[in-house]
Amino acid sequence: MAKRAVYPGMFDPVHNGHVDVIQRSLQIFDELIVAVVANPSKQPLFTVKERLEMIDEATAGLSNFRIVAFDGLLIDLVARERADCIVRGIRAVSDFEYEFQMALMNRKLRSTVETVFLMPHEKYTYISSRLIKEVASFGTSLTGMVPPIVEKRLAEKFPPK
Repeated sequence: MAKRAVYPGMFDPVHNGHVDVIQRSLQIFDELIVAVVANPSKQPLFTVKERLEMIDEATAGLSNFRIVAFDGLLIDLVARERADCIVRGIRAVSDFEYEFQMALMNRKLRSTVETVFLMPHEKYTYISSRLIKEVASFGTSLTGMVPPIVEKRLAEKFPPK
């Protein structure tokens, strides 16, 4: 039986740390589902459609995964997709407390699903979507931090002043 995992996130926008976790996950699991959270209450910069497109382009050439959008409880998506595992990226100890609580809640709701924490390559540990958007708003280059498509889309959202 193939091992299937779900890697959820806002991906607003996807950055090289996310892509690294996707690549690492594909070395562990037979299939990966990258799940983009629709959650409009977080007021994302990019629409769900834009985020799906950017992930698709940023991961061109990778196989054994698909990208989906979802709204609602992650554990319900995991059940619908018949996944065995949830993948979460951890950059620093500060990420762990929140992720640990979520993992325990998901285990309580569906005891057969495990959560695996993966660290991105150390060169990406300081990158977050929030920081990427903040830096982009000042027109600073993001080369090496985000895929080229994301840098292009951010430049469209934050034109030079």
